[in-house]
Amino acid sequence: MKNFILFTLISLIAIPAMAQSDQLKQIIDQRADEIEEQVIEWRRHFHENPELSNREYETAAYIAEYLNELGLEVETGIAHTGVVAILEGGQPGPVIGLRADIDGLPVTERTDVPFKSVAKGEYNGEEVGVMHACGHDTHIAILMGVAKILTENKDAIKGTIKFIFQPAEEGAPLGEEGGAELMVKEGVLKNPNVDVIFGLHISDDTPVGVIEYRPEGIMASVNSFSLVLTGKQAHGSAPWNGVDPIVTAAQIINNAQTIVSRSMQLTKQAAVVTFGVIEGGVRHNIIPESVKMEGTIRALDEDMRQLIFKRLETIVQNTAESNGAQAELTIHKGYPITYNDPELTAMMAPTLENVSGGNAEIIDAITGAEDFSFFQNEIPGLYFFLGGMAPDREPSGHHTPDFYIDESGMKLGVRAMSNLVVDYMNKNNN
Repeated sequence: MKNFILFTLISLIAIPAMAQSDQLKQIIDQRADEIEEQVIEWRRHFHENPELSNREYETAAYIAEYLNELGLEVETGIAHTGVVAILEGGQPGPVIGLRADIDGLPVTERTDVPFKSVAKGEYNGEEVGVMHACGHDTHIAILMGVAKILTENKDAIKGTIKFIFQPAEEGAPLGEEGGAELMVKEGVLKNPNVDVIFGLHISDDTPVGVIEYRPEGIMASVNSFSLVLTGKQAHGSAPWNGVDPIVTAAQIINNAQTIVSRSMQLTKQAAVVTFGVIEGGVRHNIIPESVKMEGTIRALDEDMRQLIFKRLETIVQNTAESNGAQAELTIHKGYPITYNDPELTAMMAPTLENVSGGNAEIIDAITGAEDFSFFQNEIPGLYFFLGGMAPDREPSGHHTPDFYIDESGMKLGVRAMSNLVVDYMNKNNN
């Protein structure tokens, strides 16, 4: 291995810049083939040992130990359990951030893989199964593979790379801060100042070998909301003696459907208002005193997002008042729109096209959400999807007990992230 690296570096130094870049890409492809088995092994380790958001202690220790072995400058404990490593290239150039999320979900796995998770954790005070049911285990392994390849060729790197292993993408536990937002607050994009950032997400309904992306908004903003309606308890046989929060809740749900259908300019962007929880009452013949409701708001345009907040507040308060009930609506802080900088996307689209052999596709925006958006709020970023759908299996869906990824798709992730670094540095090396 040492002789291989030495030969590589001598070869790279001896040839012109353009040819040097091409040869480095050939090396990336060769090394991606050679370490594929190791990347899969890492992925299976993390899959078998998942940890919940802000509790990724062993995951972080494993990552940090490996990055230290590579000789990188490693910092731990960022945003509780985050790990950041810096690779200084042999030549001056921009600073590029590469991000992988590292947390699992409170989901009990039921796939038949030999590295199936049987881990347990605590979520909202209850014991739960824990599973990498969204593919973050693959993201960690891919970025570790990228770190290995680029570190081996650091003398040919024109700039600095900051590897960001981020906890709590799925959301911090109640009462805690976490995720990308806290990482940004703690200065992860500073010292050295990061110029651009790249991130990926594996997808169980995108075929292996395919990359999906789009300029501007690729994933929606997200805000949860909670609503408590208070009426007056009464016997079910005499509703005129009370104020019925259940009827009020039903009217609010129906009225709120007009927010998207009548207030949003849907030819511009999509938006969603969904009620996911309604709880009230203990007996068939008692009108309860209160009803609790919860839901989610998604938007792909910031002005539309703000309008949804305003319309929901108006509908809730006016509907409750018309029924004689009281309403307490709380719209919780969420994630911004995952927004791919148009200029950066246009610049790097040829890289995604080339590395995928022409299988890079521009897709419609998705109403799921990603806290990668907090990085993009600060600096230009590009976020894309990586195919992980097995040809012989139907997609089971992310965040489900049957979530399954074809591991052969991970090699393209290693190549894509590595090539984005090389091409961006070549295009932005003054």
